[in-house]
Parts: sequence; structure tokens; C-alpha cells
Amino acid sequence: MIRILLAEDDMSMREYLKRALERTGYAVDTADSGISALPLLEKNTYDLLLTDIVMPGMDGIELAQEAAKIASDMRVMFITGFAAVALKNNKTPPNAKVLSKPFHLRDLVLEVDRMFEVGDASGL
Repeated sequence: MIRILLAEDDMSMREYLKRALERTGYAVDTADSGISALPLLEKNTYDLLLTDIVMPGMDGIELAQEAAKIASDMRVMFITGFAAVALKNNKTPPNAKVLSKPFHLRDLVLEVDRMFEVGDASGL
């Protein structure tokens, strides 16, 4: 089973995305910040880091950079309402994707499926 770590500071968005991904068969752990995601990355193995870019403390780009030190083969997808931020200083990992808000849950699941070449999100 594909394991995802979702880092999102907005509680309602975090729960909404977690439920959608779990309904389509992904195992999802959540963190409410980049800082709280780090211990999870150190303890567990994840296939995907799904993170908001704009978060207090440690932003999603910094989190992805730290995650790459822990698990260099883990894939990264950023979700953000500020897509241009993701491109600043070319600091995003080369294998990262960016999904701009607003998006439909089906779009999120399709992008995750594409990353792992699985299933279809027609049930959403």
C-alpha cells in the first residue's frame, strides 16, 4: 500500500484531503506543520510527501528539502494557492509536482495516481 505523509496547517483541509486519499486506497498520516512532520519522516517510510507550501514555522519547501535528506527517493507534491512561490530560487526538488488551489479532489487523486501509475479516481 502506498503511504502518504500529508502536511497541511489548515485542519479542515487536512482532514478533507486525508479522507479523500484514504477512500481511494492510500494510507495517510497527517501533520499540522512542517516541524511536526519531521519526526514522522524519521520514524516511518513514506512514498509521497504531500505538503502545503505556505505554513508557519517551516514551509513546505523547507520540509521537502529536509525530507530529501531523510528519504531521497520519496516523491513530493506541493499543494498551494501560491504556485509562483514554489518556483522561488529553484529550491523545489526536481521530482516534485505542484497542484494549485483550488482543485477538485478528483484532480488530486489523479495526480497521485499518475505519480504511482495506479487506479482511477472516477469514484470521486
